[in-house]
Amino acid sequence: MKIEKSWHAVLKDEIEKPYIQELKVFLAKEKANQKVIYPPEAHVFQAFSHTPFDQVRVVIMGQDPYHGVGQAHGLSFSVPCGLALPPSLKNIFIELEQDVGIKPSTDGCLLSWAKQGVLLLNATLTVRSGEPKSHYGRGWERFTDAVVEKLLLKPEPLIFLLWGKSAQEKMQPILEKGCGHHVVLSAPHPSPFSAHTGFFGCKHFSRVNAQLKEWGQRPIDWRVG
Repeated sequence: MKIEKSWHAVLKDEIEKPYIQELKVFLAKEKANQKVIYPPEAHVFQAFSHTPFDQVRVVIMGQDPYHGVGQAHGLSFSVPCGLALPPSLKNIFIELEQDVGIKPSTDGCLLSWAKQGVLLLNATLTVRSGEPKSHYGRGWERFTDAVVEKLLLKPEPLIFLLWGKSAQEKMQPILEKGCGHHVVLSAPHPSPFSAHTGFFGCKHFSRVNAQLKEWGQRPIDWRVG
């Protein structure tokens, strides 16, 4: 597993910390014990590969990867082309249509967002098949905390979208230090259990683009597929 070079440069000291080696040992043991891990090893750092550090403009924080067969490919909320849409992604597309008029896509791959500077970051970057949160507490959260802290140091303003309690709680200790010139937008998680409590109607897609325009940046083309 290799991380994209611009990210490696800013995270070099973090990658060399002992907990990263412990995480590697844990993943190796999982593999040795014939555990099926998602996403595939080549896709674990895909969010970083498609959104280099200096190109990040928006961060969408997820929880852990999808744990179903073939779903996870390293981008939060996204699934590879050709797979059925998970319920949360269906609701994201519903809000997208209600907010900015983009018809729901049957394609769940959000790679086009990533290539425009939307970092689709999960709090935990791997998961055991069929076992949500099975790789929590192994070091990934500490690593992604470091990712966010590096982003907060960027002189260019960023927009963080925190959907759900998990993303908001993860960011809270970091944000308590002050988010400075960055913008944070929060809403309930888009899952069927909570989307109707405020995710629908949050208008984050139009709010992101309005803010980017205010900063003199090009808006995100939210179309998928």
